[in-house]
Amino acid sequence: MGAKTDDEPTFEAVIERLESIVDKMEAEKMPLEELLVRYEEGLKLVKICSEKLEAAERRIEIITREASGKPKTVEFEPKAPPSKTPVEEVRLF
Repeated sequence: MGAKTDDEPTFEAVIERLESIVDKMEAEKMPLEELLVRYEEGLKLVKICSEKLEAAERRIEIITREASGKPKTVEFEPKAPPSKTPVEEVRLF
């Protein structure tokens, strides 16, 4: 995860702006065009939040690695082996 630049908003600032947009959209009777502009801004902010959360999850994964530097493994059910049924030949003529 890269260092935060000065012009990059914090996660908390983005959430605060989203809440402000939602409050205005619910409380005021806005013209349709302004509603669309606010909706579009909200979608962009949601994308920023999602990216920041994904970056935080990746960072947590790195932090929680075992001392040896290997990622922790999780048990899973192996995929079923491929079917051993013979494939029939298909002819067009």
